[in-house]
This record gives sequence, C-alpha cells and structure tokens, in this order.
Amino acid sequence: MDPAGDIREFLTSRRAKITPDEAGLLAFGTNRRVKGLRREEVAMLAGISAEYYTRFERGNASGASDEVIEGVARALQLDDAERTHLFDLVRTANASFRTTRRRPTQERVRPVIQRILDSISAPAYVRNGRLDLLAANPLGRALYAPVFESPSGLPNMARFIFLDESATDFFPDWEKIASDAVAILRAEVGRDPYDKTLSNLVGELSTRSNEFRVRWAAHNVKFHRTGTKVLHHPVVGDLTLDYEAMELPGDSGQRILVYSAEPRSPAQQALDLLASWASGPTNERAVESAAESRE
Repeated sequence: MDPAGDIREFLTSRRAKITPDEAGLLAFGTNRRVKGLRREEVAMLAGISAEYYTRFERGNASGASDEVIEGVARALQLDDAERTHLFDLVRTANASFRTTRRRPTQERVRPVIQRILDSISAPAYVRNGRLDLLAANPLGRALYAPVFESPSGLPNMARFIFLDESATDFFPDWEKIASDAVAILRAEVGRDPYDKTLSNLVGELSTRSNEFRVRWAAHNVKFHRTGTKVLHHPVVGDLTLDYEAMELPGDSGQRILVYSAEPRSPAQQALDLLASWASGPTNERAVESAAESRE
C-alpha cells in the first residue's frame, strides 16, 4: 500500500486525459511537453497555487481540505466515482493504519438475505467489493453457471474474467467487462486499502494476466449500479439483460445484483428455459435437450 504513490498516479492519469480546449483554456503554442493539462493549469482551475497543487499531486495531502479536493476534482472534471476515489485516497494518506482500517469485507451472507434472494423470480446474486459471488438464487446460479463452476474455490468474477479461457465466449463484450471489473477493484482498493484478501487477489491477477496489469495501471474507477449486460450462455445462447445493483447497508461491502429481460423477448424465453432447468431434478435432461435444439 502506497497512499502517496496512488494519489500521484491517479491525478497524473486524470490530468493527462483533459486537453486545454476541454478545460476551457487557450493552449499557447503547439509544443507542449505534457499530454493533457499542465500542473499549473490544474492549479489555476482549482483556485490554488501551483506549488500547493504540485505537492498535492506528489501525494503530500496533509491538511488538504474538502474545498481543495473539490476544487481539484472540478478542475480535472472527475465523475462521481473518480471524485469519491480521490477523497478515499486522501483519507487513507492522512490517516494512521488504525484509523484507516475498516470492517473486513464480509464473505458470509445472512440467512435473511438468502431468503430474499430465493424470493426473487429473476436471476439474482450477492457479491462483495472483491467481486466474490457469495450467494445466489437458483436462476442466478444457472445464469452464471460458468463462474460458479470455477475450480478456484469461492467464485470470483475477476478471476473468471482474466484467468478462465471460457470468459471471452461467455462475455461477448469481454473488453468492456474486463475494464469494468478492474475499475471496480481499483475503487475498492481506494475504499479498503488494508484488505489483505483484496491485495492478494490484485497480486495474483497482476502476476498471471497481462490484460489485468495493463488495465490496473490505467487507474480507472467505476461505480457498478445499473446497466445492460450481454451474455452468451453455453446452453441457451445470447441474452441481453438489464441489471440493478443494490447495496446492503447492514452488510459491509455486499450488494444484491438483479437481472431482468424485456417481456416476451428472446432473452426472457431463454431465462424461462433456465428457470425450468434450475428448478427440477431433471435439469440435466433439460440442458441436453435445449443444447440439441440450438444446434
């Protein structure tokens, strides 16, 4: 964990993304040594001195007020996820180990949450900030069967995406899915920098996957709240599903994700077939029959 280094690399990467024109500045001359904005330009936009911003970008965030951080966030045109990440990085840099530590990300799902999952007719599962899939209802488990069947122990979406060869078939838009997964993990590291299990996961993926390393170095962050996902299920084929992610305030780091399809759409028909398979003892025959019918 290197709080100063994380601030430096994050701010440098955001500064490189904005051109003077995008920031509403006139670029004097074409021979600019830096990609994006200069430090003094960010300082001017943030309403602070160039010397102060230089120290801040180098990771010296001691005494930085919320107003200063907000000013930097505005100058760099940070979105909500990036702004929150910057506040998390500054909080970590200014806090002791004792005050920075949070409750460990939970790996157990309370029985009442499992009952709620089981009462949902749509595919649903619970994950934590490390992208561990902690629990699911039968349809959620059937939908993400390739992930739940992973031989690496506790199902983890990031491990599946970067280490399982079948992931590129399961996720037709693999590049976006991979980038989003890394952005979620990067944001989680900012929130919970002393989670040893999380740091071990990042270390494992960095060692074993060049695709992960490249994305990790970009310092992108993202909230995972709502959207559309395209899957190619090994049994029922292509599905386009909308999802919503709902945080569980009483369970640190956990959230329920629920998927749905347009009524009477091919995706809904596929979900109906999966539901039929997942709900009865004859599901293996149903799978074989469905697979044969698609050939």
